[in-house]
Amino acid sequence: MKNPFPIVQANSQDSACSTSAIPSQNANGNVVSRYLDNLGERQPTGPLAKAPLPMSMDEARARGWDELDVVFITGDAYIDHPSFAMSILGRVLEAAGYRVGIVSQPDWQSCKDWQRFGRPRLFFAISAGNMDSMINHYTANRKVRNDDAYSPGGRIGLRPDRATLAYCQRAREAYKGVPVIAGGVEASLRRLAHYDYWSDKVRRSILLDSKADLVGFGMGENSIVEIAKRLESGQSVKDLRDMRGVAYALGASEAVPDDALELPSYEAVSSDKVSFSIATRMIHHETNPLNARRLVQRHGTQAVVCNVPALPISQEAMDRIYGLPYTRKAHPSYSEPIPAFNMIKNSVTIMRGCFGGCTFCSITAHQGRIIQSRSKDSVLNEIRQMSQDKDFKGIVSDIGGPTANMYHMRCTRPEVEAVCRRQSCVHPKICKLLGVDHQPVIDLMRQARELPGVKKVLVASGIRMDLARQSPEYIRELTEHHVGGHLKVAPEHVDPDVLYKMRKPANDDFEFFTEEFKQASADAGKKQFIIPYFIASHPGSSIESMIELAVFLKRNGYKPDQVQDFIPAPLDVATSMYYTGLDPFSLKEVYIAKALKDRKSQRALMQFFKPENYFEVRDALRQAGRSDLIGEGCDCLIPSKPPKEAIDKRRTDANERFRGEYVHTIPNPANSTQGASQEQRRKGSKKQQRSAPASEKGNGKNPGVGYRPGRRVP
Repeated sequence: MKNPFPIVQANSQDSACSTSAIPSQNANGNVVSRYLDNLGERQPTGPLAKAPLPMSMDEARARGWDELDVVFITGDAYIDHPSFAMSILGRVLEAAGYRVGIVSQPDWQSCKDWQRFGRPRLFFAISAGNMDSMINHYTANRKVRNDDAYSPGGRIGLRPDRATLAYCQRAREAYKGVPVIAGGVEASLRRLAHYDYWSDKVRRSILLDSKADLVGFGMGENSIVEIAKRLESGQSVKDLRDMRGVAYALGASEAVPDDALELPSYEAVSSDKVSFSIATRMIHHETNPLNARRLVQRHGTQAVVCNVPALPISQEAMDRIYGLPYTRKAHPSYSEPIPAFNMIKNSVTIMRGCFGGCTFCSITAHQGRIIQSRSKDSVLNEIRQMSQDKDFKGIVSDIGGPTANMYHMRCTRPEVEAVCRRQSCVHPKICKLLGVDHQPVIDLMRQARELPGVKKVLVASGIRMDLARQSPEYIRELTEHHVGGHLKVAPEHVDPDVLYKMRKPANDDFEFFTEEFKQASADAGKKQFIIPYFIASHPGSSIESMIELAVFLKRNGYKPDQVQDFIPAPLDVATSMYYTGLDPFSLKEVYIAKALKDRKSQRALMQFFKPENYFEVRDALRQAGRSDLIGEGCDCLIPSKPPKEAIDKRRTDANERFRGEYVHTIPNPANSTQGASQEQRRKGSKKQQRSAPASEKGNGKNPGVGYRPGRRVP
């Protein structure tokens, strides 16, 4: 069988693949996205030209629509801004001439919201939202988060756990026979068997549990337009299985493609950690769209096929996508502010993708390693449009992307890039073939801040410090003009072994960057500060390595207000390490801090200066044989005697352990006690327990009461 995903010239006639796999090329040799070539030629005109996509049938009728082609179901509030996937994909389909509706944060208890627009003519497009729903709901300690940045008012409980599953199942129930296409981060990262941190087990491919017809993984603009065009032409959803960037499930009687690379089966990876590690390595070796192979993984009598990733889109396509008529506002139906929107409403995306390959990060797996950049004119035009908004105060909050300083950086040898399977272009050292010229981003920053109506252009995206080290001019330009007093950077750790497992640069890159930043700030007559971010409990990070980090923080005067605990996200390399205790590429053992006590100790060490952490830090230091760091010396992390605040905190914690709630549930938005305090809810639960029938007390039938240690069950 011929490879259905070849990289061929535009005039090739012998490919067996769909047209999306035959990229044309422009005069510069860049791939041009065929399905996005004419984007925008069928845009609406008149008063609807700058209206958000409809969220109700009344809004659809106002556009003259009595039927929709595609209905999007999303777990996020609908914000018509190019930082949100549903907005981008909806606008791309609209520009291609399709009628699109948005169902945001539907009530998943019934399929009524799925029927809001009637039966979609082409398909349902399903996404849990901009985040995996489990990461959105729960902290690293598996506790329910207090807020949801993607919901009105920051309220929790407006989407279910594992939202993709519920949304796909309701779509099936609402209209049988309508194709269901799942996408977004949650579906993308769970398309094959994966470790799920919250259930602490290996789960099947999301395709099998959701019953979606296809999962589109990675960035989906080109794919979603192709799906719409091919379904409109009369093809079935099964005909779409030749597309790049999709995964699908085979029935028990269907044959596995003979050109596929077979992964260890679900049964193997769920019972054997070496097999899980090998599968992880194989998956990550097949992520370069220029040389990747199709993957297949058997799940009992079924199999899941994962086609090769979609090709990166061209600069021309990027410009078209970000030039669509977004209102850059939340849908007018919302009366409460949406925290995520407030953070990004004045930001501008200049590129996507990341070749860093950090093992704890999903960006590379989702957006790819090949950098895709917008043109300078496209970015400047977007800022000009922002400056015309009456609410714009002259501050561009961010000009960047997954990173701030990879704009227009690519491999300088396309023939090598086409065969490269390296996991990172910058680790363990920067590849000599990587173009690291910062001049394009420097020129863009200079021109952006000179635009009329613009007072300040800030850089808030992450800065890859090993790259910045290659350009002292970039560091000076950034420091003098694009920092608002504090610059956030993410060295993540200082221990060389932990940094190696993260695929992060050595700590001397952070120290070099810090010194250059301080000097440039002084030369500019500005008082500015670095705010570093670090991760606790990452695979490889032990109490000893965290003590090393704490001493570094003490010596350099850093007092981090926020600590990021490692959360094992599906498909990440670091997640494989966490679950298996093995490096999937070397199969060497990796230390893992899994016990809650160890994780709390690592977190406390990073904030050793807080009095309430005193006893945890003291115990960790004694356990590691580092009592020399307890006392009044200049390197000591804590004093010899506990402060009063530490004693009070220990007393409070002891009391809470006896009266705290042991069951965490997401509040029902309709529950009148949602705003009640924890103490009020506790009293209400006791009252409910006393009034419940004897047959229901303590047996789990009363939803207001959960298990507590020592409770006698009648």
